[in-house]
Amino acid sequence: MAAASAPIAMKEALTLTSLGINPQFITFTHVTMESDKYICVRETSPQNSVIIIDMNMPAQPLRRPITADSALMNPNSRVLALKAQIPGSTQDHLQIFNIELKAKIKSHQMPEQVVFWKWITPKVLGLVTQTSVYHWSIEGESEPVKMFERTANLSNNQIINYRCDPSEKWLVLIGIAPGAPERPQLVKGNMQLFSVDQQRSQALEAHAAAFASFKVAGNDNPSILICFAAKTMNAGQITSKMHVIELGAQPGKPSFTKKQADLFFPPDFADDFPVSMQISHKYGLIYVVTKLGLLFVYDLETAAAVYRNRISPDPIFLTSEASSVGGFYAVNRRGQVLLATVNEATIIPFISGQLNNLELAVSLAKRGNLPGAENLVVQRFQELFSQTKYKEAAELAAESPQGILRTPDTVAKFQSVPVQAGQTPPLLQYFGTLLTKGKLNAFESLELSRLVVNQNKKNLLENWLAEDKLECSEELGDLVKTVDNDLALKIYIKARATPKVVAAFAERREFDKILVYSKQVGYTPDYLFLLQTILRTDSQGAVNFALMMSQMEGGCPVDYNVITDLFLQRNMIREATAFLLDVLKPNLPEHAFLQTKVLEINLVTFPNVADAILANGMFTHYDRPRIAQLCEKAGLYLRAVQHYTDLSDIKRVIVNTHAIEPQALVEFFGTLSKEWALECMKDLLLVNLRGNLQIIVQTAKEYSEQLGVDACIKLFEQFKSYEGLYFFLGSYLSSSEDPAIHFKYIEAAAKTGQIKEVERVTRESNFYDPEKTKNFLMEAKLPDARPLINVCDRFGFVPDLTHYLYTNNMLRYIEGYVQKVNPGNAPLVVGQLLDDECPEDFIKGLILSVRSLLPVEPLVDECEKRNRLRLLSQFLEHLVNEGSQDVHVHNALGKIIIDSNNNPEHFLTTNPYYDSRVVGKYCEKRDPTLAVVAYRRGQCDGELINVTNKNSLFKLQARYVVERMEPELWDKVLNPENEYRRQLIDQVVSTALPESKSPEQVSAAVKAFMTADLPHELIELLEKIVLQNSAFSGNSNLQNLLILTAIRADKSRVMDYVNRLENFDGPAVGELAVEAELYEEAFAIFKKFSLNIQAVNVLLDNIRNIERAVEFALRVDEEAVWSQVAKAQLREGLVSDAIESFIRAEDATEFLDVIRAAEEVNAYHDLVKYLLMVRQKAKEPKVDGELIYAYAKIDRLGEIEEFILAPNVANLQTVGDRLYDEALYEAAKIIFSFISNWGKLASTLVKLRQFQGAVDAARKANSSKTWKEVCFACVDAEEFRLAQICGLNIIIQVDDLEEVSEYYQDRGCFDELISLMESGLGLERAHMGIFTELGILYARYRPDKLMEHIKLFSTRLNIPKLIRVCDEQQHWKELTYLYIQYDEFDNAAATIMNHSAEAWDHMQFKDVAVKVANVELYYKAVHFYLQQHPDLINDLLHVLALKVDHTRVVDIMRKAGHLHLVKPYMVAVQSNNVAAVNEALNEIYVEEEDYERLRESIDMHDNFDQIGLALKIEKHELLEMRRVAAYIYKKAGRWQQSVALSKKDNLYKDAMETCSQSGSRELAEELLSYFIEKGKKECFASCLFICYDLIRPDVALELAWMNNMIDFTFPYLLQFIREYTTKVDELVKDKLEALEEVKSKEKEEKDTVAQQNMYAQLLPLALPAPPMAGMGGGFQPPPPAMPSMGSIPGGMGMPPMPAFGMPPMGGY
Repeated sequence: MAAASAPIAMKEALTLTSLGINPQFITFTHVTMESDKYICVRETSPQNSVIIIDMNMPAQPLRRPITADSALMNPNSRVLALKAQIPGSTQDHLQIFNIELKAKIKSHQMPEQVVFWKWITPKVLGLVTQTSVYHWSIEGESEPVKMFERTANLSNNQIINYRCDPSEKWLVLIGIAPGAPERPQLVKGNMQLFSVDQQRSQALEAHAAAFASFKVAGNDNPSILICFAAKTMNAGQITSKMHVIELGAQPGKPSFTKKQADLFFPPDFADDFPVSMQISHKYGLIYVVTKLGLLFVYDLETAAAVYRNRISPDPIFLTSEASSVGGFYAVNRRGQVLLATVNEATIIPFISGQLNNLELAVSLAKRGNLPGAENLVVQRFQELFSQTKYKEAAELAAESPQGILRTPDTVAKFQSVPVQAGQTPPLLQYFGTLLTKGKLNAFESLELSRLVVNQNKKNLLENWLAEDKLECSEELGDLVKTVDNDLALKIYIKARATPKVVAAFAERREFDKILVYSKQVGYTPDYLFLLQTILRTDSQGAVNFALMMSQMEGGCPVDYNVITDLFLQRNMIREATAFLLDVLKPNLPEHAFLQTKVLEINLVTFPNVADAILANGMFTHYDRPRIAQLCEKAGLYLRAVQHYTDLSDIKRVIVNTHAIEPQALVEFFGTLSKEWALECMKDLLLVNLRGNLQIIVQTAKEYSEQLGVDACIKLFEQFKSYEGLYFFLGSYLSSSEDPAIHFKYIEAAAKTGQIKEVERVTRESNFYDPEKTKNFLMEAKLPDARPLINVCDRFGFVPDLTHYLYTNNMLRYIEGYVQKVNPGNAPLVVGQLLDDECPEDFIKGLILSVRSLLPVEPLVDECEKRNRLRLLSQFLEHLVNEGSQDVHVHNALGKIIIDSNNNPEHFLTTNPYYDSRVVGKYCEKRDPTLAVVAYRRGQCDGELINVTNKNSLFKLQARYVVERMEPELWDKVLNPENEYRRQLIDQVVSTALPESKSPEQVSAAVKAFMTADLPHELIELLEKIVLQNSAFSGNSNLQNLLILTAIRADKSRVMDYVNRLENFDGPAVGELAVEAELYEEAFAIFKKFSLNIQAVNVLLDNIRNIERAVEFALRVDEEAVWSQVAKAQLREGLVSDAIESFIRAEDATEFLDVIRAAEEVNAYHDLVKYLLMVRQKAKEPKVDGELIYAYAKIDRLGEIEEFILAPNVANLQTVGDRLYDEALYEAAKIIFSFISNWGKLASTLVKLRQFQGAVDAARKANSSKTWKEVCFACVDAEEFRLAQICGLNIIIQVDDLEEVSEYYQDRGCFDELISLMESGLGLERAHMGIFTELGILYARYRPDKLMEHIKLFSTRLNIPKLIRVCDEQQHWKELTYLYIQYDEFDNAAATIMNHSAEAWDHMQFKDVAVKVANVELYYKAVHFYLQQHPDLINDLLHVLALKVDHTRVVDIMRKAGHLHLVKPYMVAVQSNNVAAVNEALNEIYVEEEDYERLRESIDMHDNFDQIGLALKIEKHELLEMRRVAAYIYKKAGRWQQSVALSKKDNLYKDAMETCSQSGSRELAEELLSYFIEKGKKECFASCLFICYDLIRPDVALELAWMNNMIDFTFPYLLQFIREYTTKVDELVKDKLEALEEVKSKEKEEKDTVAQQNMYAQLLPLALPAPPMAGMGGGFQPPPPAMPSMGSIPGGMGMPPMPAFGMPPMGGY
C-alpha cells in the first residue's frame, strides 16, 4: 500500500545517533520516554552522562555529567528522577531534581532494589521491587507508599511496564519471561491487575496493556476499560488475542460489552510478540506494537481491526503516547524515533472502501471529526428523517464530522416538521441535542435565540452565553437588544461588532471604555464628537477623556489645539491648563505654540500657576522673550531675568532684590556667564552694599569656581569689604589649599576682630605659609598670643615663640604653653630659656610643674648638650620616688651616679629599669668592667663580645658564653673569621666548662662545637669529660657523641671506643657506622647488642659475604636470619639454595619473587616443594595457580586433575588462559573443561585440531567470538559442514556478518558462502544484513539469481548497499529496480537512459519520470525519446506536462526540426497560455492553412507576437487568413491597419466594428467618407449607428446633405435628438436641486452663526492682561468695528490668533 494512502502515517521525528548518542546505549535500560515531551538517554562511556532531548527542540539536547543507573524525565515538566545503587548493598538511592531551578526536590533510600520504575502521573512515581510495588509522590515530604505485593506469576520476570488508570483506582504491572521449553524463543507475558478500592489482584497472561476511558450510551459517567494483548501457547497451538474489558461496572447503568479480537502474525513473525500498547483518546483507537516492528490498529469501541503493517525493520523497545496528535512515538534499536499518526484524509475512505465497514467509518468520522464519510452521514441522516426518527437524526447531525449537517438546510428541515400535540417540537429536540454535545454555530445560535426571545426566556440566553454554548454575532446582538441592553453589549463584544459596541458604550456614558475597546479591536470612532458630548455635562470627565486620547498609540486623533480651544470657548482655563500640562510633558519642539499658549493664559489670569509651571522646568520650546515681558509685568521678576537674554534687561530687573527670593537669585547667577555675573554683582553692590552683601557673598560662595576666586577677592577688595572677604573666604577655605587664600582669611579675620577664628584657623589649617603668618602675628601683637602659639607649636618655631614670649615678658603664656598646650616641647623651651640665661629657679619650677608629663629623654639631651645635667637631679629623684619606671629616667640617674662614682656597681647590678646598652656604652670609656656588668645584665651579646675582645677580657667572655647557652652567640664566637676564637676556646676548655656543673651548659657547648665543625677540639673536650671520671662519664648521650665524632673525624679510634664504652645507643650508632662504611665496627656493635638480623644484613648487604652469613645463621639458627639469607641468595640467583633457606625459615612472604626466579631458571621441581610449603601458610590464588602451572611444566597432568578436584583457591580461568597462551593445550583443556569455559575450551580444541569437539563446545558457549574462531578454523581446515553450523550462529549477528563473508571470499569459498547465506534465510532471527549480503554475493558470483532475490525480499534488503554493488557489477536492470524501490527516481531515470538497451521499459520509465526531483532529467528524457523512441514522445510529454517548462520543450523540438511531432502535446498544454507554445501552434496552423483553429487559438490564447503574426499572414493568398490578420491588428489596437486591411478585402462590417471599438472619431468619420466615395449608402447608414458615439452630428449632416443622403441619415438624427432632449431635462432638474441645497446650507450656516454669537456674548473677546501704563485694571472693552478677533493688536498681552478657535466674525 502506498504510504500516501495508508490510514496510519509514519515519519521519522529524529534519529538519536544524529544527536551524538552512542548506538550501544540505545537500549531499553538506557533510553526512557515518559511522554511526547522528553527523551532521556543515559550514557556510561566515555564518561557517565544523561542527555535530555526536548521534542520541541530536538536539535539542542541538554547533556549533564550525571552518574546513575536509571533516569526518568517527568511527563510534563523539567523534573528529572535519578536512581543509583548504593555501593556494597542491594539498596537504591532515589533523587528528584528540578532542572530549571537547579534544586533537589526530594530524595529517598529504598531498603530494597528497584527493578523498574515509571512516572504513572506527573506527580507520582511507580516503584517496582522484586516483591512489591510502591507509589512515591513528589509533593510534600512523604516517603514511598506500598500499594501491593507482586503475584507469583511475575516472579523471575523482567518488568517492562507499569500503568494506572486516570482515577488511580486500577493498576497494572506487566512482565515477560522466557517461553516454554519446547519453544523458548516465544517470550511469555504476564500481567497483574490490582484494584485499589478492593485491595485485590488478578494474575493474567498478557504482553502489553493500557487503560482507556469510554462513554457508553445512556451512562453519563465514563467507563474505565482495560485493553491487553497476549500471545500464548497451549498444547502446541499459538493463540494471539486482544481483549477490551470494563473495570468496575457501575450498578444500574449501561455497561461496556466485553470485546476481543485476533492478532494475526505473518509466518515470518511467528516468534514476535506485543511489547507495547497505546490508546488514542482523540480518535478512540488502540495501537499494539510488537518487538519486530509490527503495528496493529483496532477500534476501541468495537475491537474491530483497522490496519496492520510493519513500521520498523529494527526491533522496537519503547513507545510513548503522542496525545496532541492522537498517535504515538516509537524508538527502535537503530535510534530512530518514529511518529505514528492518523492520516485524516485517508483513514475513513480506507475503512469504508477497503474494509467495507461503513458503520465503523461513520462512527470514527464522528468521533474524530474526520473527513471522508460525508455521503454516508448525509444518507443516514435522510434515512432517519424519513423514518421520523428525529431524535436520532438530531444526534447524528450534532455529531456529524466537520459539521457537514450543521447547516441552515438542516434547521429548515426540522422547522418544516409539523408539531404533534403533547410532544417536543423536533426543532427544539435538535437544538437540545446540539447544546448537550457542544457549541452552536452562528446561524443555529440566532434561530434558537429567536425562539427564546419570543417566549421571553432571557435567563436561558444568559446561561447559554455563560456556558459558551452560543456563537455570538451582530445579528444575535440586535435580536437580544430588544430585551436586554447589557446582554446585547456582551454579545456585540464577543462578535466584534465594533460600531455597535461603541454605540452601546456611548449610550451608557462609559467613554473611557470606548478608548480601551477601540484600541483592542483597532477601531477609530468620532473622537471630536465624543469629546464635545462629554464637555457639555462633565468638565473633569472631558479632561480625563482628552488625556486618554492623547495617550493612544499612534498619537492623539484630535489636534491638541482644537481640544484646547474647546475648553477655552467655555472659559475652562483650569481644565485647559491641566490638559495641556499633561500632554506637553514630552516637551517636543512641535509643541512650542501650545507651550507659549498655556503660559500666556496663566500669566494673564493665574500668575502663580504660571510661576509653578516655569519652576518645574517642563517646557523649553516656548517664546521666551514674550514670556519674559509677561513675567516682568506680572511681578515675577525672577522668571523675567531667567528668560531675558539682554544684559541691560537683566540689570534693570535684577535690582528688585526685595521681590526676588535670595536663594533663587543666587541660583540665577549660576546661569550667567562670568562677565555678566560680575557686572550684575557690581551693580548690586553699587545700589546697596550692606543690603546686597549677603547675596553677593552667597553667590561668590556658590560659583567661586566659575567666577574665579581671584576675581571675587578682587571684587571685595575693590569695595574694601573685609567683612565680605571674610565671609567669602570662610566658605571657600575648607576646599582650598592655596596658602595665599588662607593667609588672606587670617588677615581679614584679624582686621575684623575675629580673634577666635584666627586662633581656629591657625590651629586647624595646614595650608597657610607658617613663616609669613608667624611674622604677621608677631607684628600685629594681638592681645591674645594663642594664634602665635598655634603657628609656632605646629611648625616648629618653639624657640622663636619662647624667645618672643620671654622678651615680651609673657611668662604666663610660657607656663601655659608648657603645662597645657604641648608639654612635649618643654625640653625645647628649657633649652631656649637656658640660652636666654633665664634664672634656674624659674626653669626648675617650670620643670617640676610639669613633672611626669615631660619627655625625659629630650630633656636630658638638651641639658646634657649644655653640660647642665645636674640641674635635673632633683627632678629625676622626685620621679624615682614617685615610682617611675621610665628607662630614660633611670638612664639619666645612672649617668649621674657613674660620673659621681657613687658605688656604680651596686646601681648597675640592682637597678632593673635602666637601658643596659645605653648605660654600658656610657661606661665603656670610663670603666670597661662596668660596661661588662651592664651588658651582662642586659644580655647585650654583641656589645659584651666587642668590649671583652677590645680589652682582652676572654675569661669573662668564656664564662658569659657558657652560661648564656645561646646557639647564635656560640656561632658568632666560634666563627672562623673571629680572630679571638682560639683564645676563647682555650678559656672554655680550661676554665668555663670544668667550672660548670650544669648538663645543659655542657650540652650547649658540645652542640656549638659540633655546629662549628670542630671535631678534633670536640674529641679533646669529650675525652676530658667522659673518659676522665668526671660527673658526666656515664652519660649515654656524651658516649654516643664521642663515638659519632670519632666516626666523622678519626675512624681509627672507633673500634677502641666501641670496646671501652658500654652505655651508648647500639642500634643507632651501628646504623651510623654502616652509613660511614665502618662495616666491621657496625657488625661488632650489632653482635655486641645481640641484633642478629642487623648483623646478618651487614654481612649480606655491606660486606657481601654470603658464606659468613650462612655460617652466622647456622650459629644463631633464627628463622628471621634464615629469611634474610634466603632473600640474599635469591637476589644472587642461587634459587635452589634460596628455596632451601626459605623452607628452613618457613617464610612464605616472598613467594612472588621465588616463583619468578624459579621460572627464570626452570626450577619447577624445587618450586613445587616450595609452593607446597607456602600453601600450608597461606591461601593465595597466585600460589595455587603457580602450582598448577608448575605441574603442567613438568608434565604431571594427573596431579593437576587431583589438585583441581581438591579444595583450592586458584583462579582457574587465569591459569587456563596462561596455559593456553604458552601452548600447554592438554593442561588447558583439563582446566577449561573443569570450569565449563566452553569458549576457551573450543579455542583449545581448535589448537588440538579436534574440530567436532570444538563445535560442541562453541554451541555451549554460544558466543559470537567463539563461533567465529571455530568457524574460521573449520574453513581453513576445509571442514565446511562444521563451518556452516558455526556460520549460521554468526550471521544472525549484524556486526559479524560482514567479517564472515570477507573471510570466506578471501579464501575463494564462494559456493560455500552462498550456501551458508541461503541457509541463513530460513533462520528465525534472519535480519536485513543476511538478505543484503546474499544479494551482494548473487551480484558478484550468481547474477542469474539476483533479480528473483531482489523481488522476493525487496523489503528486507539494505538497498543503498546493494545499489553500490549492482553499479560496480553493471547489473543495470536490477539497479533500476532497486533505485525505484528506494525512491531514488533521479538515479533510476539516469540509469535507464544511460543503459537503455538493458534497463528501458516505457511504462516503467513513465512512472519514474514523473517522480524525479531534478528537473534537468525531464529534458534529458525528451532528448532520449527523441533519439530512440520518437513514436512515444507525446505519451511521455503528456505525463510530464505539469512538470516541464513548455517553452524549453518547444525550443528543443524546434532546434531538432521536429515541431510537428509534438503537436498533440502542445495542443494539450496550450491552456497555460505560454508564448512559445502559442507561437509554435500558430505557425503550424498557418502552414496547414487551418484558419479556424488559428482564430480559435488567437481568441483563447493571447500570449504571442501578435504583430509579427499579422505581418506574416496579411498578404496570405487565403482571404480568411487575411481576415485573421485584420482581427489581430484590431486586438493589438492598430485600428487603422485593421480597417485598411478590411476595406481592401471589402469586409465592411469588420471595418465598422473595428472603428466602433477603436473610439477614434477621426477613423470613424474617415470611414464615412470612404463609404460616400464608394457610393455605399447602406454601409453609410449602418456606420452611423455602429459608430454612433464617435460621429459628430454636424459632420454626419454635412456629408449627407452634400452627397444627397439625407434619407439615410434621418434614423440617426431622430435618435440623436431624443438623447439630447433627455440630457437637457436631467440638467434642468439637477440645477433646481442644487439651488435648493444651497439655500438650505445658507440657512443652516446662519443658524450656526447665531448660536455661536450667543455663546460669544458670554465670553470675553480675549484673555485679560495686566494694567498697562495709562490704563485701568480689569477687562477692556473691545474697539468698535473690529474686522475679526485675529486682528487684535499685541498690546492685549497675546499674539494675534483666532479667538479660542472661533471663526472670524464682525462683532457681536
